[in-house]
Amino acid sequence: MASKDKPYRIYRGGRARGPIRHEPLKGRAADGADGRDAYAYKGPKPAKKPRRWRRWILIPLGVLLLLTLVWALLGYLAFRSGVKEANDRLDPLASRALTPQDGLMLSNPSTILVLGVDVGGVREGTQGRSDSMVLIRTDPDEHRIAMLHIPRDLRVDIPRHGPQKINAAYAFGGPTLAIRTVEQLTGIPVNHVVVVDFGTFGEVIDALGGVSIDVPRKVLSNKFECPKSSQAACDRWPGWRFKAGEQTMNGRRALIYSRVRENQLDPSESDFTRGERQQAVIEAIADETVSFGTFLKAPFVADDLVSPLATDLSAAEIMQLAWVKWRTPSSGRLRCRLGGTIADIGGQSFIIGSEENVSVIAMVTGKTAPQPPRPGSGPFGPGCIAG
Repeated sequence: MASKDKPYRIYRGGRARGPIRHEPLKGRAADGADGRDAYAYKGPKPAKKPRRWRRWILIPLGVLLLLTLVWALLGYLAFRSGVKEANDRLDPLASRALTPQDGLMLSNPSTILVLGVDVGGVREGTQGRSDSMVLIRTDPDEHRIAMLHIPRDLRVDIPRHGPQKINAAYAFGGPTLAIRTVEQLTGIPVNHVVVVDFGTFGEVIDALGGVSIDVPRKVLSNKFECPKSSQAACDRWPGWRFKAGEQTMNGRRALIYSRVRENQLDPSESDFTRGERQQAVIEAIADETVSFGTFLKAPFVADDLVSPLATDLSAAEIMQLAWVKWRTPSSGRLRCRLGGTIADIGGQSFIIGSEENVSVIAMVTGKTAPQPPRPGSGPFGPGCIAG
């Protein structure tokens, strides 16, 4: 190969005269397509067009959120107003008989005594015997809610009145004496009390637009509150009928269902069964109260929801209780009952408490695992059922 055809150059030391010309980077053209220097400043890039679709989405969402907060506030204010009236209806002596709550209900165990009253009611200020008595114990840390049904015919020692049916405690001394009697019977301090006027429950259910109740078996009730217009028609009327399965009931029908004392299709049913029906109605009202449909009409009906109640619970505490209930799974919900055997004393029918009632109270407080009523214990067998 000739020297002039060498494929390389020989550079000699020293600096060449004149400006140094840099070669362009590899892979980049020395000149642009328009002939200008590729390294020349081309000026700022054109601004991006705004994305208007974001504005059309974010603005309506913001307005919707603001309206939701305002609506929730209006509903809460109406609810709080109703709760204050319910606080005023409770006897101040009952509030003083309660054991103070330890911390917030959201994070600490709490016990609420629920007294169902079907005679006189909380509005008139008169008091007959309590128609139902349920002790509710919440345990947020364990995600448990236990409902202890106390049969109204259970024979207990009422302070200053001696052995009586436990439902007489309310007649003798109102919720104050009922609280002390239940604490003496169970050994569980009562933190709150709720007196429910079953006579006005129908108004609440109608304000909610009805409630959904799962009826476990067919019911043909004894004859009471005949809906017929004549005595002859009432004589032919068989009683109130309820089919099995989930069904929506208005206020009157749900109240009738909770009052059924006798199922002609199942003679084995007892006062416990009636208590279970009442609990089902109460739970259905609680579920419907926290539903989305009730939220939509909360500013108009929130104060009516607590109209049948007399209680020491504040609006904030009721909201905490609702949250605890919502967070508790079905497996953590216990349905418990005290029980015993039937005995006739002085011409009156009593339930004489069983020794197993002590074990049931331990189940309610979480000290022992829940156990169902023992086989062969009869219609008044004590025990707890989960779910």
